[in-house]
Amino acid sequence: LHDPFRMAGMRAAVDRLLGAVASGERIVIHGDYDVDGITATVILRRTLDMLGANVGHFVPERLRDGYGLNTPAIERLHAEGVRLIVSVDCGIRGMDAGRRARELGVDLIITDHHEPDDELPAAVAIINPRQPSCTYPDKNLAGVGVALKLVQALCARTGRDRWLPACVKIAALGTLADVVPLVGENRVIAKLGLDLLSRGPNKVGLRALIEASGLTGKTIDSYHVAFMIAPRVNAAGRMSTPDIAMRLLLASDENEAAEARALAGQLNHENERRQQEERGIVAEARHLVESDPDIGARSVLVVAGDGWHRGVIGIVASKLVDSFHRPAIVISIEGDVAHGSCRSIPGFDMLAALEAHGGYLETFGGHRAAAGLTMESGKIKAFRQAVTGWADERLGPDDLRPRLRLDAALRFPEINAGLVEALSALAPYGAGNTKPLFCSRDVVVADGPRRLKDRHL
Repeated sequence: LHDPFRMAGMRAAVDRLLGAVASGERIVIHGDYDVDGITATVILRRTLDMLGANVGHFVPERLRDGYGLNTPAIERLHAEGVRLIVSVDCGIRGMDAGRRARELGVDLIITDHHEPDDELPAAVAIINPRQPSCTYPDKNLAGVGVALKLVQALCARTGRDRWLPACVKIAALGTLADVVPLVGENRVIAKLGLDLLSRGPNKVGLRALIEASGLTGKTIDSYHVAFMIAPRVNAAGRMSTPDIAMRLLLASDENEAAEARALAGQLNHENERRQQEERGIVAEARHLVESDPDIGARSVLVVAGDGWHRGVIGIVASKLVDSFHRPAIVISIEGDVAHGSCRSIPGFDMLAALEAHGGYLETFGGHRAAAGLTMESGKIKAFRQAVTGWADERLGPDDLRPRLRLDAALRFPEINAGLVEALSALAPYGAGNTKPLFCSRDVVVADGPRRLKDRHL
């Protein structure tokens, strides 16, 4: 891992935090409700706890508090006596929140990985490798990766480097869940973290989560995190309260084993509810795409529905991208207000599309591949026409044609234990380091295909 003090804002942040620890000042970590934000909150909260800080956390609830660092949260925390707030995985576009914090005399440290705006919020320190003034060599860290750099710096300054491996385990979950490129430090975090998770021993909360995911005793890989562990952690913030996942991952005392198992069971239940909601909305969204030419014939799919659960519209957008190989914006209408979640394809910058049509939107943020927005419900039709027209000029048929990218042809005798071992050495796989895809030619299908479970051949 690189020296964390190479990151702009790091020294100021560490100085302010250690000063607050020494004086007993009340610190709150302001997180986010997805896996990246929850894991970032957990590792920073746990580190400050062990340093003896007077520290708490605030993770917004999706439906009640909305996304990101905002003015009501600043005012609420100030009223509770908080004088230092550290954001993780959010805040880089929180201009209003920064101004309000300064007015109230609350010090703000922002750690984030999302794209900054031209102007940065008022803060004691901003740690984000994407900010123009930062010369840090690795720009692709997840939110939890940036939080891990702050933890690394705190550990280095206080002589507690031995604490870092336990934090890397948690950081691996957020890094893999946030689908950042698995190169550079992200690869280090993911590889070492997965090895440590598989080898154990793990704290009681993490152990209960692994057990609830059916992974006890298994070698945990990136697939297990993406499709078994992360959806359970995400389900808390999507369907209920992220506090369930926070309490579970913070549980470290063996006396909390029964409570940890109960919390993991709650995550299983919320994940099942999420799957049901998701299936219904995907079916409705697909019907709109396939039946309405104003939606389905455009380069960007913009679909909207009354009362669609805000917690799953991001997953629905991803499913539409997978099915139609087009950028997708899925909007949930709740009276006069609409909330949208956006996912893109490699050739289309979703954040740039939203920036070009900011006049239709109340708020928006994110990055090239994924973003979120809020707007007035009455503007959806005009927004759809404007953004799809803009995209039609920039995306051609070639951009919208899915491609099967093969790495090499293999003859059957070449598929052997040596190949399996070599492929294992290249793991973990994910964005930026995709699993190799091979083809074998002139193959005759001798038997099958057969149905497996409900939806697989």
